[in-house]
Amino acid sequence: MIKFYNRKTEKYEIELVAGESYINWIYSSPLGMKILELFVKKKITSRICGYYCDRAISKIKIKKFVNEFKIDMARFEMPEKGFNNFNEFFYRKLKKEKINIESDKKILISPCDGKILAYENIDIKMLIQIKGITYSLAELIGHDSIDSNYTEGSCLIVRLPPSDYHRFHFVDHGTCSPTTKIKGFYYSVNPTSLNRIKKIFCANKREWSVLNSENFGEILYVEVGATFVGSIIQTYNNKKVEKGDEKGYFKFGGSTVILFLKKDVCKIDKDIIEQTAKGMECSVSLGERIGSK
Repeated sequence: MIKFYNRKTEKYEIELVAGESYINWIYSSPLGMKILELFVKKKITSRICGYYCDRAISKIKIKKFVNEFKIDMARFEMPEKGFNNFNEFFYRKLKKEKINIESDKKILISPCDGKILAYENIDIKMLIQIKGITYSLAELIGHDSIDSNYTEGSCLIVRLPPSDYHRFHFVDHGTCSPTTKIKGFYYSVNPTSLNRIKKIFCANKREWSVLNSENFGEILYVEVGATFVGSIIQTYNNKKVEKGDEKGYFKFGGSTVILFLKKDVCKIDKDIIEQTAKGMECSVSLGERIGSK
């Protein structure tokens, strides 16, 4: 059972989890952990799942998925003849009129829909994953020449459950560097698995780039794949981008977007910091305020 804090209602709620019993068994039983290490975490397993989700037969899963997770399809663009496969549904686009981006340049927005944790005054050598497990920023991005830029800065971790909108966006105007890709495994990023797999973000497939933003300096973006994520697709080009522009999307599976900001450029909203200190994620929507300059 995953509990989160709803910022709008200011109440705690229980998240509907895709394959919850399966995830709990895999990450909590000796046999499940063996299957995880032998098969589930491997690229070939995610490729097979991705192949199925790209086939027309996978359309039969869509209606049940929508009903089970109470997805408001009125928010999304619908192809005239419907989705060709489950993956097309999974990385569906929001209707333009349903995208609400906080326009004030001093406001930091969420890059996507999801559940967020936030940390300020971070130690780049001792980033906390959960349960006291630590890793360094250099380990996360496989690069040690830019990590010192974010000493005592802020770290935002946004988890995208499978039922959420799976496109991620730019949080400010600016230009973005090319993407660096790092090979890895495909562990679940569900809180249950974070408790069981050490340095999971450093173990999984991930990609990173730097947004040279107009209002918040250099922002390090890290996109992390997860179980059954077929691909991380970057849709931006290296030209100037606008606040709210799409950066990319994940194919099937839960995923994570991590942002690092430099020291003293942003103050994260108090409720998010307070809930993180309690070990609670907050629900956020693309474009909503999560901090200020």
